[in-house]
Amino acid sequence: MNKMQNGLAVILGFLMLTLVGCADKGKTGEEMKGGQEGTMGSQESLDSDPIGIMEGRTSGPMVPLYFDFDSSAVRQDQVARMDANAEFLKSKPVSIRIEGNCDPRGTQEYNMALGERRALSAQKYLADKGVAKENMTTISYGAEQLLLQGHDELSWAQNRRADFVIVK
Repeated sequence: MNKMQNGLAVILGFLMLTLVGCADKGKTGEEMKGGQEGTMGSQESLDSDPIGIMEGRTSGPMVPLYFDFDSSAVRQDQVARMDANAEFLKSKPVSIRIEGNCDPRGTQEYNMALGERRALSAQKYLADKGVAKENMTTISYGAEQLLLQGHDELSWAQNRRADFVIVK
């Protein structure tokens, strides 16, 4: 019990030092507010292109395409997502890489082939919707780039997807 109390005391002391070290002692309350009241920085446009990643490794505003177990078919509940991706890609002159992914069940060879079929299925869907095929490349990662490491259906379902990454 004594070792446990000593350990807790050390952790508590470390946390206190961290919090005290983070305090900004050199500024008054008024200076920390940003100076004069009523002044604002420059206004940022709301029309700027979205950047960053929204879901999976997919570049926003696109969204990943999720698949059923052992399937590369576009599910009915994913059609609206793919249609939105197609509309975005037709409106923007960007090139994308479609990344096929799998959950960790199955052999490496099988998952690489399934990931390729998923990426090609997504590419065909987008091409059928009018996205220029020359602006799309595909790659399979199989189960090599898992988003979730869990061994449950939720984790596996998140890993069975095609990501759409803007490359230029």
